[in-house]
Amino acid sequence: MFLRSLLDRNPGFVEAAVELHQAGKIPANSYVLDLDAIEANANVLCTRARTLDLTVYAMTKQIGRAAGAMAAMAAGGVDGFVAVDMACARPIIRNGHRLGHLGHLVQVPRSEAGEAATMAPEYWTVFSVNKAAEAAAAARDSGRTQRLLLRVFDPGDTFYAGHEGGVPLGDLLSAVDVIAALDGAEFAGLTTFPAMLFDERRGSVAATRNVETLARAADLVRRHPACPAHLEMNLPGTTSTEVLGLLAESGATQVEPGHGLTGTTPLHAVRDLPEQPGVLYLSEVAHIHQGVPLCFGGGLYVDPVFGEYQVRAVVAHDAAEISTSSVPVDMPDPAAIDYYARLHPDAGCTVTEGATVVFGFRIQAFVTRALVTGLSGVSQGQPRVVGVWNGFGDRVEVSST
Repeated sequence: MFLRSLLDRNPGFVEAAVELHQAGKIPANSYVLDLDAIEANANVLCTRARTLDLTVYAMTKQIGRAAGAMAAMAAGGVDGFVAVDMACARPIIRNGHRLGHLGHLVQVPRSEAGEAATMAPEYWTVFSVNKAAEAAAAARDSGRTQRLLLRVFDPGDTFYAGHEGGVPLGDLLSAVDVIAALDGAEFAGLTTFPAMLFDERRGSVAATRNVETLARAADLVRRHPACPAHLEMNLPGTTSTEVLGLLAESGATQVEPGHGLTGTTPLHAVRDLPEQPGVLYLSEVAHIHQGVPLCFGGGLYVDPVFGEYQVRAVVAHDAAEISTSSVPVDMPDPAAIDYYARLHPDAGCTVTEGATVVFGFRIQAFVTRALVTGLSGVSQGQPRVVGVWNGFGDRVEVSST
């Protein structure tokens, strides 16, 4: 869905990826990152965010918590990072970055609360008073006071299946009372997810009903004695420079771009936005079976923000071939192990084993077994590989690099 934008707006990146792969510098089954583009995207988004008094916490799960990408985002001006889970939090801390927000999409397991507290997250989201007590006790034991955000919901709010959770709006003030009495914690604000969603029919981003619920929650809390002088309002979801104004109007004080920093929110697929495409999935023709080329898989998970569509890829034996027509791909069934995908080039098109295959779909590196390869110097025409990482943010030594 993002292949055409990638080829139109950042062809030098695609050319660099093909050249480096053909030179043996990029392993197959890699999410390749244009670190120059990511830094520039972070800069444009953070510059706009500051005019709106928004704190920017970057999400890194999509790009496999890669150290090079975090460094690029930090250089671009992000205020810190949000960890989707403890597996995100560890590389953030290990690489010397600020852990801005923890516990939102995935709550901190009880046995890991002590470790989480030692990471000193600026904000820690809880879904219940029990989880608040766990966080407070862990923070107290580590000699600090933890600022807590409450996720709040009301019947009829939007959830992705399996993402449900939070304090019911009707129980909000009693939960604030409990947190206010905890040794080791203080109530800091409210959050929800998703705050914004892409409307494919209209081709635009709009606030969900959750934002209305959050506004009602804020009105209640602001009349409560435990309300802080500055009530934090964390509104993540479908964040890009284009929607920062809408987020600010909706009451946000904190935003959390992820795909916005690689130019791959749904809105980027239908409109040219300030962020340029900065990620691709790279594979290689593994073999040809009865005339059908198959490429290596491992990272063929397509984040389902759109309905089903025909995935296409560019097959190139050298950089000059990126302008050739893309080919349809038979993607593995989501229930199958994605060892390979089948390619269907036009009749008469010669495809050989070892050819580079470039995809432009929306990635989620942390749920795959793909590698993450960072390139710098693309914008100066001097691309080079600066690192290869796995989905947990660990550096991988690849002999060809």
